Amino acid sequence: MNKNLYNKRENIMQKKTKEEIVDENKIALDPKKYIVSKTDKKGIIEYGNDYFTEISGYTNSELLGQPHNIIRHPDMPKIIFKLLWDRIQDGKNIYAVVKNLAKDGKYYWVITETEPNLDALTNKPESYTAYRKAASDKVIREIEPLYKKLIEIEQASGMEASQKYLTGFLDEKGVSYDKYIAKVIGIAGIKKIFFNTMKKIFKKNKHKI
Repeated sequence: MNKNLYNKRENIMQKKTKEEIVDENKIALDPKKYIVSKTDKKGIIEYGNDYFTEISGYTNSELLGQPHNIIRHPDMPKIIFKLLWDRIQDGKNIYAVVKNLAKDGKYYWVITETEPNLDALTNKPESYTAYRKAASDKVIREIEPLYKKLIEIEQASGMEASQKYLTGFLDEKGVSYDKYIAKVIGIAGIKKIFFNTMKKIFKKNKHKI
């Protein structure tokens, strides 16, 4: 066999093997199922549905009473969680694309909508509920380079620097964070109906929790 052709083939085989190794660590979520978790206002887990425990690899007893960052993946920029936390503490919903870490070290990507549950008297958040569904490969390919850049900046210069970069990134595109994420995840049509249905089902069964 031609030496150049052999080397090319070997390179392709090695690349394929590396991709397969990475894929072995990725949990494939069922696009027809959803993950729900609820925390108190400090981020301590109060509830996780069956699919949450199944995918995370933790039992209910291992999850309840733990901070929600028990499933935080190190590939996630801190600034994204700051944005999320600031928004829900202000009593507003927010969408995000999140890479989570399972108990066994594997990972899974989700599109999440987090909403605050407001106290009827004070109108202040008393708890938070997150609804999640599988993120498509297209969504992951779009968001992952940005997250990698933000992580690099945070490691080198801190979260304030990554926040400035994210602001500049959005300014260059001429959009807000919400509009950028809406475009990335395509939160419209069937996908919006899916999230609204999740919330209705959860709230309907809320008394059972």
